[in-house]
Amino acid sequence: MARVLLFHSAYGLRPAVHAAAERLRAAGHEVTVPDLYDGKVADTVEEGMELREEIGRDELLRRAVAAAGPLGKGVVYSGFSLGASIAQTVALSDEHAAGLLMMHGTSDLRDDAETEMAVQLHVAEPDPFETEDWLNAWYLRMLAAGADVEVFRYHGAGHIYTDPELPDYDREAAEATWSTALAFLEELDTQG
Repeated sequence: MARVLLFHSAYGLRPAVHAAAERLRAAGHEVTVPDLYDGKVADTVEEGMELREEIGRDELLRRAVAAAGPLGKGVVYSGFSLGASIAQTVALSDEHAAGLLMMHGTSDLRDDAETEMAVQLHVAEPDPFETEDWLNAWYLRMLAAGADVEVFRYHGAGHIYTDPELPDYDREAAEATWSTALAFLEELDTQG
């Protein structure tokens, strides 16, 4: 069993995030899903970006760190799009992080970033928010930081293709992502 901290996308804590958490719980994992937007949700990506800007990156990270605190050591950080970016930032600051499972998003790395954790990224190909050049540079920087990185790209899928309520949804890519992600979490087994 892994202890997973799952962060929502810029859309906020929507039903698809709860469904993802339930999928992980059904596989035997302990999942915490914080609401970084304090109950606000967006209907469009533009509204989501406005909420993100309104709250601010520093405050979002503060809220994420506060959510991680009570979980102790051995957390697997995870998230969707903006949430994946937040998960990456917090995980790389947690020397006891057990892993990083990212869907639909990444973040920049500090030049002095160091980690030995396992990292798995799932992204659409092409993705307007995660371009080919960016992903290649991100991958190389994660390797240079010492991470054990796997990247899975899903041709033809939309940006947040795992959310059945969004136009980007791609059932085949979503099921492949969940199958691979669950195997990743099983290998980490943070409670074993």
